[in-house]
Order: sequence, then C-alpha cells, then structure tokens
Amino acid sequence: MPRPVTLFTGQWADLSLKDLAPLAKKMGFDGLELACWGDHFDVYAAAENKKYCEERWRILSDNGLTAFAISNHLVGQAVCDNIDSRHQAILSPQIWGDGEPEGVRQRAAEALKVTAKAARNFLDTKPNRDLDFPAVVPGFTGSSIWHACYAFPPTSQEYLQNGFNDFGRRFLPILDAFDALNVNFALEVHPTEIAFDIASAHRALEAVNHHKRFGFNYDPSHLGYQGVDYVKFLREFKDRIFHAHMKDVWWGHGNGDAGVFGGHTDFGDHRRYWDFRSIGHGDIDFEEIVVALNDIGYRGPLSIEWEDVRMDREHGAAESCHNVKSYDFAPSAAAFDAAFERK
Repeated sequence: MPRPVTLFTGQWADLSLKDLAPLAKKMGFDGLELACWGDHFDVYAAAENKKYCEERWRILSDNGLTAFAISNHLVGQAVCDNIDSRHQAILSPQIWGDGEPEGVRQRAAEALKVTAKAARNFLDTKPNRDLDFPAVVPGFTGSSIWHACYAFPPTSQEYLQNGFNDFGRRFLPILDAFDALNVNFALEVHPTEIAFDIASAHRALEAVNHHKRFGFNYDPSHLGYQGVDYVKFLREFKDRIFHAHMKDVWWGHGNGDAGVFGGHTDFGDHRRYWDFRSIGHGDIDFEEIVVALNDIGYRGPLSIEWEDVRMDREHGAAESCHNVKSYDFAPSAAAFDAAFERK
C-alpha cells in the first residue's frame, strides 16, 4: 500500500489541535505529526498521564486521522547550541529559566528525555494499529560548532572534533534514555545542526558510537540547495532513516545579490538564491526519492512540512498532500518480466 501522508503541525501551532484536525482531514491528510509546542502535544502531560494521550487520540480519531510521531525540534536545538537571546523565543520559561547557557542546555536535555517517555505513552495508547512503525521522535540537536562552518578564522579539525565530542557527550545519555523506552531519535539533518550534510552525518554517527537509537529524519529540502545529493543520502544511511519529511525547495533563483548563505535576507525576498517552496513548485525530484525509499525498504509515513512564504498555506498544504500521494507508489512484488517465464 502507498504510505500514509501526514502533516507536521509545527507551522500550524497558532491553531488548536481541535481546530487543526478537521482542517487537516479536509485537506486530504491521513494523520498528523504532532509538534511539541502550541497546544498540540504537551510532553510533560503525556509523560505523566496516559489519559492525556487518550484525549489527544480522541481528537485525531474523531476526525479520521492517525499519528506515528511526535516532534520536539525546539527543545533539541538547545541541547548543544551556543545559547543566546534568540533561544528564549523558542523555549518555554521552564527550560529557559534564567537564561544561563549551561543551565538551558541541561534543562533541554532533560526535557528531551521526558519526550521519549511521552512518545512511548502516546503510541502505547494508540487505538488502531494501522502501521507497524517504530516509535520515533524527530528533532534537532543544535551544534556548538555551526558558527565555524566557514573555515576562518582558520579552523582546525581538532576544533571541529571537539564540537562533535561535545555532541556525543550530551546526547549519549539522551539516547540511552530513549533506548530504555524503545524509542528512536531522528535528527533532521539541517544547517545549524551537528549534521547538515552527508559528511557531517557520518561524523555525528561516530560521535555517538553508532548508537542504535540515533538516526535521521530525512528532509531533502535542507540538502538540495546546499548541493548535497539528497537521493544519495537515503542510500548512504538506509538503516538510519527513521522518519521522512516531504518538503520542496528551489535554488538558482534571485537576482544575484544573495547566495547560498542567504545574505541576511528574509524568506521570500526576491533576491534570495534559494527558498522553500510548496511541494511541486521547487526543484526536488520526488519520484527519485520515492524510488530510493522503496529500494531501502522505508515503509513509514511521508510527513509534509509545509513552508512557502509565497503561498496561502491551506491551498499549499492541500495541494502538497495531493501531490505527494500522486508521487508515492508501492514497490513491485514481482519482477516485471516474470510473465515471460514458462515452465
């Protein structure tokens, strides 16, 4: 069967889950990937009270929706980052506290451990087993060395390795907590994270000793405009693709004023070299992706993260859902030329 298509709710946090669920169904989605902000999913409530999880499921089920993952990108970002005033806007007062950087990082790490328990409780209370899919939390890690992505002042490999070591030191206890609960963590490979391309993803895996609970939330949009082979990523990490985002992007646009680093412009600025686009309006080849997903045996959901500043989001999300369903197809169960065989 084709994969279920879900909507990542992070960009819809201005709507309550009760308002978003019927809208998502109307737009054609099979389910939601619940973001752990807004009122969509409270990790502390879910970790402490399965009745809260049952109430979330009731909202989904009443609207004919399912779910396979909860996502905690914002908290994960603070685990390894060099904390500054921007983080206060994405973190709860409970995690931000007094803003002292190491305290923020430690509270974020503990909150990510709580997220694993919340995910376990949520998926354990799922009313219908519609897909055999492991429990997973997509998210971010942050990075203490992202600011050094360009090698000046001269940046040694020792300096960079210290950043990967810092990531390993901070994330191994988190991954052990995930393992104790049989939950996977899926890093969305992304600029500003410890892994942002194929080369850095390999180093991130090494930094956590290839921990079985550490894998990737695949998102081609963050790779394409960088010039990274986004189909090769799937084949390179075929056993570590724990979840998949569908998001489009275009590149090679703009008027030449801003390059791949963005020129400190806002999304949607006509000068930009690249921008996120609604699915089908960018340069990502989704058929190549579906073929690769079939080849590596990924049978999980395709979750649309809709981001296109140029388009009405309800129109764009509905169109994206339709497009992804038209791109997806089940792998063949037989060789196409088997009919020629004669006994």
